[in-house]
Amino acid sequence: MSRPRPASPQPLNRITDVHIHVQPWRELKPQVLETMWQSHAGAGQRDLMIQVMDDPRALLEIMDRAGVWRAGLVNYPSPDIMGFTDRTNDFAARYAQAAPDRLLPYGGVHPRFTKDPVGEVDRLVDLGIRLVKIHPPHQGMPANAYTNGLDALGKIYRRCEERGLPVMIHTGTSIFPGARSKYGNPMELDDVAIDFPDLRVVMAHGGRPLYMEEAFFVLRRHRKMCLDVSGIPPARLLEYFPRLPELADRVVWGTDWPSPGVKDMRINIDQFLGLPLSDAHKKAILETNALALFPAAR
Repeated sequence: MSRPRPASPQPLNRITDVHIHVQPWRELKPQVLETMWQSHAGAGQRDLMIQVMDDPRALLEIMDRAGVWRAGLVNYPSPDIMGFTDRTNDFAARYAQAAPDRLLPYGGVHPRFTKDPVGEVDRLVDLGIRLVKIHPPHQGMPANAYTNGLDALGKIYRRCEERGLPVMIHTGTSIFPGARSKYGNPMELDDVAIDFPDLRVVMAHGGRPLYMEEAFFVLRRHRKMCLDVSGIPPARLLEYFPRLPELADRVVWGTDWPSPGVKDMRINIDQFLGLPLSDAHKKAILETNALALFPAAR
Protein backbone atom coordinates (compact mmCIF):
# COMPACT_ATOMS: atom_id res chain seq x y z
CA MET A 1 0.00 0.00 0.00
CA SER A 2 1.46 3.30 -1.02
CA ARG A 3 1.81 5.96 1.65
CA PRO A 4 -0.10 9.20 1.20
CA ARG A 5 2.05 12.06 0.04
CA PRO A 6 2.65 14.80 2.59
CA ALA A 7 0.64 17.93 1.99
CA SER A 8 2.46 20.57 0.00
CA PRO A 9 3.24 23.79 1.89
CA GLN A 10 0.75 26.56 1.29
CA PRO A 11 2.04 29.21 -1.11
CA LEU A 12 3.27 32.43 0.45
CA ASN A 13 1.04 35.17 -0.91
CA ARG A 14 0.27 37.28 2.16
CA ILE A 15 3.74 38.36 3.28
CA THR A 16 3.83 41.38 5.59
CA ASP A 17 7.04 43.35 5.98
CA VAL A 18 6.36 45.06 9.31
CA HIS A 19 9.34 47.43 9.15
CA ILE A 20 10.22 49.65 6.21
CA HIS A 21 11.32 53.28 6.37
CA VAL A 22 9.08 55.27 4.08
CA GLN A 23 9.29 58.67 5.73
CA PRO A 24 9.38 62.37 4.80
CA TRP A 25 13.08 62.30 3.98
CA ARG A 26 13.08 66.02 3.17
CA GLU A 27 12.90 66.64 6.92
CA LEU A 28 16.15 64.75 7.57
CA LYS A 29 19.14 66.72 8.80
CA PRO A 30 21.80 67.06 6.07
CA GLN A 31 24.33 64.79 7.78
CA VAL A 32 21.67 62.13 8.39
CA LEU A 33 20.54 62.27 4.77
CA GLU A 34 24.13 61.95 3.62
CA THR A 35 24.48 58.75 5.66
CA MET A 36 21.34 57.45 3.99
CA TRP A 37 22.59 58.35 0.52
CA GLN A 38 25.84 56.47 1.09
CA SER A 39 23.75 53.30 0.97
CA HIS A 40 22.07 54.32 -2.29
CA ALA A 41 24.92 55.28 -4.57
CA GLY A 42 24.08 56.67 -7.95
CA ALA A 43 21.63 59.31 -9.06
CA GLY A 44 19.17 56.73 -10.39
CA GLN A 45 18.91 54.98 -7.04
CA ARG A 46 18.47 58.28 -5.23
CA ASP A 47 15.78 59.35 -7.68
CA LEU A 48 13.95 56.08 -7.04
CA MET A 49 14.07 56.60 -3.27
CA ILE A 50 12.68 60.13 -3.59
CA GLN A 51 9.96 58.82 -5.91
CA VAL A 52 9.02 56.18 -3.32
CA MET A 53 8.76 58.80 -0.59
CA ASP A 54 6.58 61.01 -2.80
CA ASP A 55 4.37 58.46 -4.55
CA PRO A 56 2.83 55.37 -2.93
CA ARG A 57 2.39 53.81 -6.36
CA ALA A 58 6.17 53.52 -6.68
CA LEU A 59 6.33 51.65 -3.37
CA LEU A 60 3.45 49.37 -4.32
CA GLU A 61 5.24 48.44 -7.55
CA ILE A 62 8.35 47.50 -5.57
CA MET A 63 6.24 45.48 -3.14
CA ASP A 64 4.54 43.68 -6.04
CA ARG A 65 7.88 42.72 -7.56
CA ALA A 66 9.10 41.49 -4.18
CA GLY A 67 5.96 39.47 -3.48
CA VAL A 68 5.09 41.59 -0.42
CA TRP A 69 1.40 42.02 0.33
CA ARG A 70 1.59 44.59 3.16
CA ALA A 71 4.24 46.88 4.64
CA GLY A 72 4.49 48.81 7.91
CA LEU A 73 5.57 52.43 7.35
CA VAL A 74 7.85 53.30 10.26
CA ASN A 75 7.53 56.96 11.29
CA TYR A 76 8.30 58.78 14.54
CA PRO A 77 9.33 62.30 15.59
CA SER A 78 13.03 62.91 16.29
CA PRO A 79 13.61 66.61 15.61
CA ASP A 80 16.90 66.99 17.46
CA ILE A 81 18.68 63.91 16.11
CA MET A 82 17.08 62.84 12.82
CA GLY A 83 15.09 65.94 11.89
CA PHE A 84 11.61 64.39 11.78
CA THR A 85 8.88 66.51 13.37
CA ASP A 86 5.34 65.56 14.37
CA ARG A 87 4.41 66.03 10.71
CA THR A 88 5.80 62.56 10.12
CA ASN A 89 2.57 61.18 11.63
CA ASP A 90 0.40 63.03 9.13
CA PHE A 91 2.73 61.92 6.34
CA ALA A 92 2.30 58.25 7.28
CA ALA A 93 -1.48 58.47 7.58
CA ARG A 94 -1.85 60.33 4.29
CA TYR A 95 0.57 58.04 2.41
CA ALA A 96 -1.23 54.89 3.56
CA GLN A 97 -4.57 56.15 2.27
CA ALA A 98 -3.38 55.21 -1.24
CA ALA A 99 -3.79 51.51 -0.35
CA PRO A 100 -5.18 51.07 3.17
CA ASP A 101 -5.39 47.30 2.76
CA ARG A 102 -1.64 47.09 2.01
CA LEU A 103 0.04 50.02 3.75
CA LEU A 104 0.15 50.12 7.57
CA PRO A 105 0.90 53.62 8.89
CA TYR A 106 3.03 53.90 12.04
CA GLY A 107 3.53 57.06 14.06
CA GLY A 108 4.97 58.33 17.28
CA VAL A 109 4.90 60.75 20.19
CA HIS A 110 8.22 62.15 21.39
CA PRO A 111 8.16 61.73 25.18
CA ARG A 112 10.73 64.48 25.81
CA PHE A 113 8.90 67.12 23.79
CA THR A 114 5.18 66.41 24.11
CA LYS A 115 2.99 68.45 26.47
CA ASP A 116 -0.02 66.14 26.10
CA PRO A 117 1.12 62.50 25.74
CA VAL A 118 -2.36 61.03 26.23
CA GLY A 119 -3.98 63.45 23.80
CA GLU A 120 -1.26 62.84 21.21
CA VAL A 121 -1.76 59.07 21.35
CA ASP A 122 -5.49 59.64 20.87
CA ARG A 123 -4.72 61.86 17.88
CA LEU A 124 -2.68 59.05 16.33
CA VAL A 125 -5.61 56.69 16.72
CA ASP A 126 -7.89 59.25 15.08
CA LEU A 127 -5.42 59.53 12.19
CA GLY A 128 -5.62 55.78 11.61
CA ILE A 129 -2.11 55.03 12.89
CA ARG A 130 -1.74 51.26 13.49
CA LEU A 131 1.33 51.24 15.75
CA VAL A 132 3.38 53.67 17.86
CA LYS A 133 7.15 53.67 17.39
CA ILE A 134 9.51 54.52 20.25
CA HIS A 135 13.15 54.89 19.19
CA PRO A 136 15.36 55.32 22.28
CA PRO A 137 18.67 56.00 20.42
CA HIS A 138 16.95 58.59 18.20
CA GLN A 139 14.80 60.10 20.94
CA GLY A 140 17.51 60.40 23.56
CA MET A 141 16.23 58.25 26.42
CA PRO A 142 16.07 54.61 27.52
CA ALA A 143 12.89 52.66 26.84
CA ASN A 144 12.16 52.60 30.59
CA ALA A 145 12.90 56.29 31.21
CA TYR A 146 9.53 56.66 32.97
CA THR A 147 11.15 54.86 35.93
CA ASN A 148 13.56 57.80 36.25
CA GLY A 149 11.21 60.74 35.96
CA LEU A 150 10.16 60.94 32.29
CA ASP A 151 6.49 60.59 33.15
CA ALA A 152 5.33 61.32 29.60
CA LEU A 153 6.80 58.05 28.37
CA GLY A 154 4.83 56.06 30.92
CA LYS A 155 1.67 57.92 29.93
CA ILE A 156 2.30 57.04 26.27
CA TYR A 157 2.68 53.36 27.10
CA ARG A 158 -0.41 53.39 29.33
CA ARG A 159 -2.59 55.09 26.74
CA CYS A 160 -1.44 52.71 24.02
CA GLU A 161 -2.24 49.82 26.33
CA GLU A 162 -5.72 51.26 26.95
CA ARG A 163 -6.39 51.89 23.26
CA GLY A 164 -5.06 48.50 22.11
CA LEU A 165 -2.31 50.15 20.06
CA PRO A 166 0.91 48.11 19.65
CA VAL A 167 4.21 49.79 20.48
CA MET A 168 7.38 49.04 18.53
CA ILE A 169 10.61 49.80 20.43
CA HIS A 170 13.96 50.00 18.66
CA THR A 171 16.68 47.85 20.23
CA GLY A 172 20.30 47.66 19.19
CA THR A 173 22.61 50.24 17.72
CA SER A 174 22.19 53.07 15.20
CA ILE A 175 24.84 54.45 12.85
CA PHE A 176 23.21 57.85 12.27
CA PRO A 177 25.01 60.98 13.50
CA GLY A 178 23.93 61.93 17.01
CA ALA A 179 22.18 58.62 17.77
CA ARG A 180 22.88 57.36 21.29
CA SER A 181 23.25 53.61 20.94
CA LYS A 182 23.65 53.12 24.70
CA TYR A 183 19.86 53.40 24.87
CA GLY A 184 19.34 50.36 22.65
CA ASN A 185 19.65 47.63 25.31
CA PRO A 186 16.63 45.28 25.17
CA MET A 187 16.79 44.65 28.93
CA GLU A 188 14.98 47.94 29.44
CA LEU A 189 11.94 46.40 27.72
CA ASP A 190 11.70 44.02 30.67
CA ASP A 191 10.45 46.95 32.79
CA VAL A 192 7.99 47.99 30.09
CA ALA A 193 6.49 44.51 29.84
CA ILE A 194 6.20 44.20 33.64
CA ASP A 195 4.68 47.64 34.20
CA PHE A 196 2.27 47.50 31.25
CA PRO A 197 1.29 43.82 31.12
CA ASP A 198 -1.44 44.20 28.50
CA LEU A 199 0.65 46.31 26.12
CA ARG A 200 1.60 44.56 22.89
CA VAL A 201 5.31 45.28 22.42
CA VAL A 202 7.22 44.68 19.20
CA MET A 203 10.95 44.45 19.88
CA ALA A 204 12.57 45.80 16.71
CA HIS A 205 15.86 44.30 15.48
CA GLY A 206 16.44 41.91 18.40
CA GLY A 207 19.19 44.08 19.86
CA ARG A 208 21.45 43.59 16.89
CA PRO A 209 24.43 43.43 16.74
CA LEU A 210 25.35 43.56 20.45
CA TYR A 211 22.42 42.46 22.61
CA MET A 212 20.97 39.27 21.15
CA GLU A 213 21.14 37.24 24.37
CA GLU A 214 19.37 39.97 26.32
CA ALA A 215 16.77 40.26 23.58
CA PHE A 216 16.00 36.54 23.59
CA PHE A 217 15.74 36.45 27.38
CA VAL A 218 13.22 39.30 27.45
CA LEU A 219 11.28 37.84 24.54
CA ARG A 220 10.98 34.41 26.19
CA ARG A 221 9.89 35.96 29.47
CA HIS A 222 6.99 38.06 28.19
CA ARG A 223 4.20 36.49 26.15
CA LYS A 224 2.79 39.84 24.98
CA MET A 225 6.07 40.66 23.25
CA CYS A 226 7.07 39.73 19.72
CA LEU A 227 10.33 40.04 17.81
CA ASP A 228 10.71 41.97 14.57
CA VAL A 229 13.80 40.59 12.79
CA SER A 230 14.35 43.61 10.54
CA GLY A 231 17.90 44.84 10.12
CA ILE A 232 19.39 41.40 10.75
CA PRO A 233 20.96 39.85 7.62
CA PRO A 234 18.52 36.96 6.97
CA ALA A 235 21.30 34.51 6.18
CA ARG A 236 22.67 35.10 9.70
CA LEU A 237 19.37 35.07 11.56
CA LEU A 238 19.94 31.66 13.14
CA GLU A 239 23.45 32.71 14.17
CA TYR A 240 21.91 35.60 16.08
CA PHE A 241 19.03 33.49 17.43
CA PRO A 242 19.84 29.75 17.26
CA ARG A 243 16.73 28.96 19.34
CA LEU A 244 14.43 31.02 17.14
CA PRO A 245 12.13 28.06 16.31
CA GLU A 246 11.11 27.90 19.99
CA LEU A 247 9.42 31.28 19.62
CA ALA A 248 8.45 31.20 15.95
CA ASP A 249 4.86 32.01 16.91
CA ARG A 250 6.03 35.43 18.15
CA VAL A 251 8.41 36.46 15.38
CA VAL A 252 7.33 38.85 12.63
CA TRP A 253 9.08 39.53 9.35
CA GLY A 254 10.69 42.87 8.59
CA THR A 255 13.57 44.12 6.48
CA ASP A 256 14.37 47.73 7.56
CA TRP A 257 14.43 48.60 3.83
CA PRO A 258 15.80 50.98 2.52
CA SER A 259 18.03 51.72 5.51
CA PRO A 260 21.82 51.63 5.03
CA GLY A 261 23.13 48.16 4.33
CA VAL A 262 19.71 46.63 3.64
CA LYS A 263 19.28 44.83 0.32
CA ASP A 264 15.98 44.87 -1.48
CA MET A 265 12.93 43.19 0.01
CA ARG A 266 12.90 40.19 -2.34
CA ILE A 267 16.54 39.29 -1.75
CA ASN A 268 15.91 39.31 2.00
CA ILE A 269 12.86 37.07 1.62
CA ASP A 270 14.76 34.60 -0.56
CA GLN A 271 17.63 34.43 1.95
CA PHE A 272 15.15 33.81 4.75
CA LEU A 273 13.43 31.05 2.79
CA GLY A 274 16.81 29.33 2.44
CA LEU A 275 17.18 28.92 6.22
CA PRO A 276 16.75 25.44 7.77
CA LEU A 277 13.37 26.27 9.30
CA SER A 278 10.19 24.28 8.82
CA ASP A 279 7.64 25.46 6.26
CA ALA A 280 5.20 26.06 9.11
CA HIS A 281 7.66 28.33 10.91
CA LYS A 282 8.48 30.25 7.73
CA LYS A 283 4.80 30.82 7.01
CA ALA A 284 4.16 31.95 10.59
CA ILE A 285 7.01 34.47 10.50
CA LEU A 286 6.30 35.81 7.02
CA GLU A 287 2.50 35.80 7.15
CA THR A 288 0.31 34.62 9.96
CA ASN A 289 1.97 36.26 12.99
CA ALA A 290 1.65 39.69 11.37
CA LEU A 291 -2.00 38.96 10.60
CA ALA A 292 -2.59 38.41 14.31
CA LEU A 293 -0.84 41.70 15.10
CA PHE A 294 -2.49 43.63 12.28
CA PRO A 295 -5.74 41.89 11.24
CA ALA A 296 -6.67 42.46 7.63
CA ALA A 297 -9.61 44.75 6.94
CA ARG A 298 -12.81 42.86 6.24
